[in-house]
Amino acid sequence: MEALREHLRDDPVGRRVHAIGAAIRARGGRALLVGGAVRDALLGQPSKDLDVETFGLRLPELSEVLGEFGEVMTVGQSFGVLMIRGLDVDFSLPRRDSKTGAGHRGFEIQVDPELDFSEAARRRDLTINAIGFDLVTGELLDPHGGVADLEAGRLRATDPQSFSEDPLRGLRVAQFAARFEMEPDAELTRLCSQLDLSELPGERLGEEFNKLLLKGRKPSLGLRFLDESDLIRFFPELAELRGVPQDAEWHPEGDVWIHTLMVLDSAAELRTGDPGEDAALMFAALCHDLGKPATTEVIEGRIRSRGHESAGLPPTSALLERLRISNELIRAVGLLVLHHLSPTLFVQNGAGPRAYRRLARELAAGGVSMELLERIARADQLGRTTEEALRGEFEAGEAFLEKARQLAIPAEGPKDVVLGRHLIARGLSPSKRFGEILSACREVQDERGWTDPERILDLVLTGEQEGPL
Repeated sequence: MEALREHLRDDPVGRRVHAIGAAIRARGGRALLVGGAVRDALLGQPSKDLDVETFGLRLPELSEVLGEFGEVMTVGQSFGVLMIRGLDVDFSLPRRDSKTGAGHRGFEIQVDPELDFSEAARRRDLTINAIGFDLVTGELLDPHGGVADLEAGRLRATDPQSFSEDPLRGLRVAQFAARFEMEPDAELTRLCSQLDLSELPGERLGEEFNKLLLKGRKPSLGLRFLDESDLIRFFPELAELRGVPQDAEWHPEGDVWIHTLMVLDSAAELRTGDPGEDAALMFAALCHDLGKPATTEVIEGRIRSRGHESAGLPPTSALLERLRISNELIRAVGLLVLHHLSPTLFVQNGAGPRAYRRLARELAAGGVSMELLERIARADQLGRTTEEALRGEFEAGEAFLEKARQLAIPAEGPKDVVLGRHLIARGLSPSKRFGEILSACREVQDERGWTDPERILDLVLTGEQEGPL
């Protein structure tokens, strides 16, 4: 826990939290750091989320102590949670939660400042999240064996009797498996298999998928757990990937499900830290072959999935909409799904400048760059067991980006250089013919890469040729 002590000592927020813990102790209470910060410190990982549980003080007393450090805000009176304005730390009283069908997400909250930590920690989902750290004495409290589970790489329910009270815990287990490369024990898998995710709002499901895909070191572990626990039944678009065959020449690794898991892990290694791009990349990796169940067939003895790119758009939208993913992200993911084969096909077929510029233009309209498209194509190629993939090579992707660079395609995609005002300046009156002329100008621009609107208009309006189109 030395890393955690250093953080509390060296970080401005940590020093304030430590000082508040000392003030709580001086009033006869006890302040424990709980949850993810303790878990992450034991794993040697940084954590910005600090949650403090206080014992021995009632809510008015805690509020009075916190008031010495700033303006106190009540997050939830019935939950016993307070904050200090400008300090992103929750200060809560210990409590018991029980499922009732009413109240906060159907829970009854019983706040009890005299509760001991062992009983208070029992409401937490997993033992690795039920460890406390005394802010003043540095004592580690581990009543449910979370430290041993961390060391063993094991995920275990803190209280099997109450675990199922929040079905979302099934997805939390999946994302913890992906993030920490830990294995749920048999009892936890059994408990999760009995959960009903259908009652949960899409926003909560989407939040856990985001964590699984954006924070997971091996996202495949989370998806494998959904399969093993049969929670995947609540995501039929993913469930249908299992058992869909692929041609062994291109996919010696196995069926579409196995390939998708490998692509997810490959994509995780290509994340850059940009939240928007990483989300598009990872959800596209998850969805890129959702069209194969509907299109896979045997043609002349070979397994083919013709048109699976476009066929994947409806199930992609259906899945992401249920997860309440933003329309902007759904559009970006759809473009990546639709064009995930383009980098390879463009290079194989010797696509010309117009094809590259038209593709860049279409992608840019949805906030997608050529570089991001190449990353999903790279993940798709490396997420298999071909010789090229095993060597970590994707020569087509490199050639695709090099061609785009040679054509000087801007990151935001080509912009139309000929506009309506240019036509008006030529004495043309606005009419339906405007659209035809502008479309022709766009074709010339994409083919030749010209940026002079007058030069393009001369060619389109007069038919003067300056070399073959």
